[in-house]
Amino acid sequence: MQNIRVALVTQNCPVNRFAHNLAGTIKHICDAARQKADFVVFPEMNLTGYSPADLSNAVTVDSGWMDELNRLSQKHNIAILAGLVEQGAFGKIYATHLVFRPDQPVDRYRKIHLSPFEAPYFTSGDEAKIFKFKGVHFGIQLCYDAHFPELSTAMALKKADIFFFPHASPRGTPEEKSASWKRHLTARAFDNAVFVAAVNQVGDNNAGLKFPGISMMFGPDGFLAGESIANENKMDTHELDTSLLKHIRTHKMRYFLPNRRANLIDG
Repeated sequence: MQNIRVALVTQNCPVNRFAHNLAGTIKHICDAARQKADFVVFPEMNLTGYSPADLSNAVTVDSGWMDELNRLSQKHNIAILAGLVEQGAFGKIYATHLVFRPDQPVDRYRKIHLSPFEAPYFTSGDEAKIFKFKGVHFGIQLCYDAHFPELSTAMALKKADIFFFPHASPRGTPEEKSASWKRHLTARAFDNAVFVAAVNQVGDNNAGLKFPGISMMFGPDGFLAGESIANENKMDTHELDTSLLKHIRTHKMRYFLPNRRANLIDG
């Protein structure tokens, strides 16, 4: 498995300004391509903005604007992970993250665990998908999902190498958000022997919420591999040494999944 470069975009995502957010997303994709990134990862709902009680900005995933992201993914041989409020069938609304990869249909992850503020408005997803690009298996979890260890375990058992955690997590200072993430995201990486990458929105979203800008990367050993605080749009690129996966997963005392007592837990 080759090393991979991951660009994490801390993005300001105002609500009801889809064209503006899309233009910013395209700019960051091009910047990531210039830095030879293999993945460019945007925050939760970066295209539509985050405002759970206002679903007027929901969009379908068969729209023409997707052609440009498909084209950029193909042109630059890059995986693009971007989020939105999805208008699904039968009036259902989902918190969705889209996956654009060269020569593949657009795929998506729908948020499985909805926070108490989201549950009255959104429908939860029900599939812990694993995607593949450039030999890397990866899963996506959105914000509140990160607090449920069994979801990470399920993805790790499906051979995920990296978890991406796009966030739309408001309130608090970047330092407070950093402390919070280090409590649980460290565990998601360490317990499952996977890389973990997380990124948040930043700034005022024009709908009453302010987001502390932050991104983070953890290695499969659970150690922090990089952290960035942002007060505005910012992109940070990390090169992941994938040989660390083999190093951890061949160590008898550092790879826990093979010794999991599934009969006691799943039964």
